[in-house]
Amino acid sequence: MANRRKVILATCCGAHGLQDGLTDLLYVLLPILAQAFGLTYAQVGVIRAANRIAMSTFELPSGLLSERLGERILLVFGVACAGVGYLSLSVATGFVTVLLGLLVAGFGAAFQHSLCSAIITRTFVDGGRRAALGIYNSSGDVGKLTFAGVFTLAIGVGAAWRDAVVGFGLIALLAAALLYLVLGRLHAGTRPQPSGDGADAGPRPKGWGIVNPMGFGALAVMVFLDTAVQSGFLTFLAFLMIEKQVPTGLAAFAVVLTLAGGAFGKFGCGFLAERLGVIRSLVLVECLTALGILTVLMAPTMVAFILLPVLGMALQGASSITYGTVGDLVRGDRQSRGFAAIYTIANAGAIAAPIAFGLIGDRFGLTPAMVAMACVVLLPLPFCLILRPALSAKSA
Repeated sequence: MANRRKVILATCCGAHGLQDGLTDLLYVLLPILAQAFGLTYAQVGVIRAANRIAMSTFELPSGLLSERLGERILLVFGVACAGVGYLSLSVATGFVTVLLGLLVAGFGAAFQHSLCSAIITRTFVDGGRRAALGIYNSSGDVGKLTFAGVFTLAIGVGAAWRDAVVGFGLIALLAAALLYLVLGRLHAGTRPQPSGDGADAGPRPKGWGIVNPMGFGALAVMVFLDTAVQSGFLTFLAFLMIEKQVPTGLAAFAVVLTLAGGAFGKFGCGFLAERLGVIRSLVLVECLTALGILTVLMAPTMVAFILLPVLGMALQGASSITYGTVGDLVRGDRQSRGFAAIYTIANAGAIAAPIAFGLIGDRFGLTPAMVAMACVVLLPLPFCLILRPALSAKSA
């Protein structure tokens, strides 16, 4: 039983690392595509937005569809779509074909977060769910760093970008085949059946399966605000470093340091929530994030660089706590639907935040925008007062 759970977790982590790696590969791939095809900044923005919107739009439908088909077949389908998208990108001839290829890849990325989270939640229903989801969340950051690093290294030693993209596409197709075989052998990701355990206890209402609407609503707001600050800070961090007179290339490395810290934070905060509880962990992490943002903002350049991995741990670690709480508020046979709703809300925050904080930066300057982020990250704290009784009622 223990080995089966470990293999399922490792399989879901592999899918997460692959999909997130391919998604965030665009940060280093788009400048090369812009140079190769003469793309304007506006066209680059459209391509990135289309990729993200495709993922956000189909996140919720994927969760709903999994209730009929199970997560396994949809997870395989999504990874295969990502592979096809990157293979088609390798033969792109201009803006339209690049857009279509990355649109397909973004569509495939939608069939992953909520599906894997639901599989893990049901697999670890007897205990250790938050720690397992923390490991799962951190695997995405490992994938981001790995794919971006491999691509940058390949280009650095003279490889053609088309060859690298073909390699990534073939890896995704191979991974889809392995997912199909491994999950099938473990009987994981099949169509969920209602049970009487955990959140399923008592009357079984139809619909979304949310056992505490007030608690779920509070959690959704907290996820939106937390993701908004994550996205906003990572978007404007390099610009902050440039204002501190850091060269542009080194300023971009600040984002890598923060993401590296975030990988450890997502891993550790899942265990933190198991030890301290959800509410105490959230309060601690959000307060540390606000303090970290203000400290990095005011600190000398070298000190700021040293603090970035530590800030990244708190900044991104909260997601392991919030996502791990979905299982407490949604019935077992509606886990995919619940996670899909939460991930859709998170994506909305990631899309809206750079625009909102960018407007503040244009109007008042980057320092006020960063201060605003430090304030916004504290806004989830009052919602802990709503979430606490919801979790207490579930455990009673």
